[in-house]
Amino acid sequence: MRILITGGSGFLGRRLAAALLSTGTVTVDEGTPSPIERITLFDSVPADDLVPDSRVELLTGDITDRNAVEHAAAEADLVWHLAAVVSAGAEADFDLGYRINVDGTRLLLEALRATNRRPRVVFASGFAVFGGEMPESVTDEFHTTPQSSYGTQKAIGELLIADYSRKGFLDGRSLRLPTIVVRPGKPNRAASTFASSIIREPLIGAEAICPVRRDTAIYILSPRRVTEALLRAMRLPDSVWGANRTLPLPGITVTVGTMVDVLARVAGEAAAERIRWQPDPAIQRIVESWPVRAEARRARSLGFTDDGSFEAILRAHLEDEIGAGGQHA
Repeated sequence: MRILITGGSGFLGRRLAAALLSTGTVTVDEGTPSPIERITLFDSVPADDLVPDSRVELLTGDITDRNAVEHAAAEADLVWHLAAVVSAGAEADFDLGYRINVDGTRLLLEALRATNRRPRVVFASGFAVFGGEMPESVTDEFHTTPQSSYGTQKAIGELLIADYSRKGFLDGRSLRLPTIVVRPGKPNRAASTFASSIIREPLIGAEAICPVRRDTAIYILSPRRVTEALLRAMRLPDSVWGANRTLPLPGITVTVGTMVDVLARVAGEAAAERIRWQPDPAIQRIVESWPVRAEARRARSLGFTDDGSFEAILRAHLEDEIGAGGQHA
């Protein structure tokens, strides 16, 4: 199998590649595992901390560069499309968001279509496709109502995946990802970046800024579970998707205050005291426009799971990113 991961230098791309390399095979349609011949990580910035592996190809390029994208996609059997300008960045720069998130997605799908091989594609969407007037818990059938440019761009991506699949150009499936907590690395321009910063930084002895109120509720999933979901979405046979190619993932709903309380209980009061509360009305408004609960019945019936509790998410971060036994400042 030849695999392409766009946004391959990001934390999800690197984590996904590591999971694939650890097994050395990939299984689709619940069949026999197929050996991985090559994993191409395509990104606008080079991946700088990957374990060297002869099966990994690093390609640096722009998702809107036709030649670069066609080269990356030419032999791909399986594609995870993770490349995107994140929420606050897409809202701040309207043109950049549409160029990367819409034009880049369309260019990738056209490159895959041109191969005449019907590759399988998993597209990372999100709950920003919802907004405004919503039910208490978003159902699988609830229509998209984005209240941000980013959410609109992701909704367009979902429709493109569905239409290219309907036409038989590819076998696509879109996952609506909850806010992923705790992200490793550094803060980015996502409106939700604080949800990781207020845990990640205090654990290593650094201060973090929280721009939203303690009672702000968010719908979250750990890096562990989202990696499992990306792999599972690729494995599931075409027949289970049918005409509906979009799947909201299970997550848990917590308030920011609960997250901080769990941090204090697990890591000590000193960790929680490193959080500085600095309200940012723009971030508060964006975060409050997202749904805080989803039924995700279809996803659960297909074997997708959530983390159960925020403490489980925090302890997974301690194990995966800080070290076995949870060594922290």
